[in-house]
Amino acid sequence: MTPATLFFILFAALTLAITRLAAPRTATARDFYIAGGHIPAWQNALALAGDYLSAAAFLGAAGMYLSQGYDSLAYAVGTLAGWPLLLLLLAEKLRERGRYTVAGILTQRFDDDRVRLLSVASSLTVTLFYLIVQMVGAGKLIELLFGLPYLAAVSLVGALMVAYVSLGGMLATTWVQMSKAALLFGCALLLAGGVLLRFGGSPAALFDAVAALKGEAAFLPSPALSSPVEVLSLGVGLSLGLLGLPHVLMRFFTVGDARAARRSVSLATVLVAAFFALNIVIGYGAAALIGPDVRFHAPDGKLLGGGNMAAIHLAGLLGGPIGQGLVAAVAFATILAVVAGLAMAGASAISHDIYACWLRRGQASERQELAVSRWATLALGAAALLLSTLFQNLNIAFMMGLAFAIAASANFPLLLLALNWRGFTARGALWGGCAGMGSAILLIAAGPAVWVGVLGHAAPLFPYANPALFSVPLAFVAAWLGSRYDDNPLPQKA
Repeated sequence: MTPATLFFILFAALTLAITRLAAPRTATARDFYIAGGHIPAWQNALALAGDYLSAAAFLGAAGMYLSQGYDSLAYAVGTLAGWPLLLLLLAEKLRERGRYTVAGILTQRFDDDRVRLLSVASSLTVTLFYLIVQMVGAGKLIELLFGLPYLAAVSLVGALMVAYVSLGGMLATTWVQMSKAALLFGCALLLAGGVLLRFGGSPAALFDAVAALKGEAAFLPSPALSSPVEVLSLGVGLSLGLLGLPHVLMRFFTVGDARAARRSVSLATVLVAAFFALNIVIGYGAAALIGPDVRFHAPDGKLLGGGNMAAIHLAGLLGGPIGQGLVAAVAFATILAVVAGLAMAGASAISHDIYACWLRRGQASERQELAVSRWATLALGAAALLLSTLFQNLNIAFMMGLAFAIAASANFPLLLLALNWRGFTARGALWGGCAGMGSAILLIAAGPAVWVGVLGHAAPLFPYANPALFSVPLAFVAAWLGSRYDDNPLPQKA
C-alpha cells in the first residue's frame, strides 16, 4: 500500500467517523440546516475559513503561480477584500433576520413566490458552478495518484459527499470543515517551510530564483490580466462574490447571535489572509522548483496531471512519497469538506425553500423535509459530476472566479437592497435577479473560457473572461428600475 493510499483511507475514515458522531445530534430540520444555532464563534470561524479554502484556493492557486505568476496573487487579494465587506455589509443584519437561505431572507421581506423561485434558482446556479470546481480538483487529483478514470474519481467524491450531508447534516459538515482547515494549515506550513529551507530561509532568495527562471514577468500581470477592464471586472467579481455565496451565508445562522457572527467573520478573515501569505511561498516555490524539473512534465512540456497538480508535485519533491501522500490526502479532505458545505446550501434551498415553504406551504413534516434534502444532495452531486467533465481541463482558480462572478451578480445585489432599501419591491427583486444572473451566465458562455476553451470556437463573442464589471451594475440598475416603476409594490413584509 502506497503512502498516498494509506493517507486517503485514514482521512476518509476520520471524516466518516466524525459524521457518525454527529448523526445522533441531527434530529430536527434546524439541527440539519444550521446545527441548532449552537456552534461557538471560534469553531464557526474555523469552519468559515474551511468553507472558503477550497481546491481552488490551494491546488488552483499554486498551479496559477506556476503558469501565470502574479495573477494568482491578484485572485487572492480580490477574494480577501470581500471579507471586510462581508463583515460591514451583511454579517450582523443577516444573523438578525434568522433565516437559513438567501430565499428565506428575500421572502421574509416579500410575500411573492416568484421571488422565492428566482432566489433559489440563483443560489443553485452558484452552488452547482462551485461544486464543479471542486469536482474537477478531486477528479484530477485521484486520476494522477491512482490512475483511475476521471469519471470514477469524481464519482467517489460524490458518494462521500452524499454520506456526509445525508447522515450528519450541518454539524457533521462543520466538524469536517474544522478538521480539514487545521490539516490544510499544517500542510501549508510544512510546504512553505520546506520551500524556504531550499533557499536558505530567505524569501528574497526564492523570488530571485523565480526571476532568474522567468524574468520580471513572473511578478507582473500575465496577458490574461493585461487589460485594466479585465482586472477591474475580476476584482469586482471576487470581492462581491463572497457576499453572495450560499454556503458561506448559511454560516451566520449556525451561531447564537449577531455578535458571534461578527467574531466568526473577523477571525476567519485573519485565517484566510495567513493562508494566502503561505500560498505565495508555495506557489512561487513550485515555479522555482517544479517548473524547470523535467521529471514532473510530460514530453509535450505540460505538467503531469495538469496545472492544478503543482502543489502535489512540490510535496513529492520536498517530502518524497510520504509528503506527497499526506498533502494529496489533505487536499482531498479539503475538497470533500467544501463539497459537503456546498451540498448543504443547495439541498436546503431545494428542501426548505421549494418543497417545505412553496410546494407544501409550511405543511411538510420535518421527516419529509429531511428526506427531500437527502435526495436533493444526491441530485446535486450527480449534476456536478456530469458537468465537471466539460471543464476538467481549465484551471480551477479561474473557474472559481467565474462562480464568484455569478454570486456577485445574482445574490449580492438582492441581499444588499433587501436589507437596506425600504423602496425595494418584489418587481425590483425579480428584475434585478434575472438581469444579474442571466447576464453573468450569458457573458461567461460567450467569453473566452467557454466559447473558445470549452466549445472550441476561434474567437469569443464577449472579449472579457470575467463578466462582473458589467453584470453587477446591470443587476442594480434593473432592480432600481423594477422598484421605481412597480405599480403595485405590495405585498411586502416589514
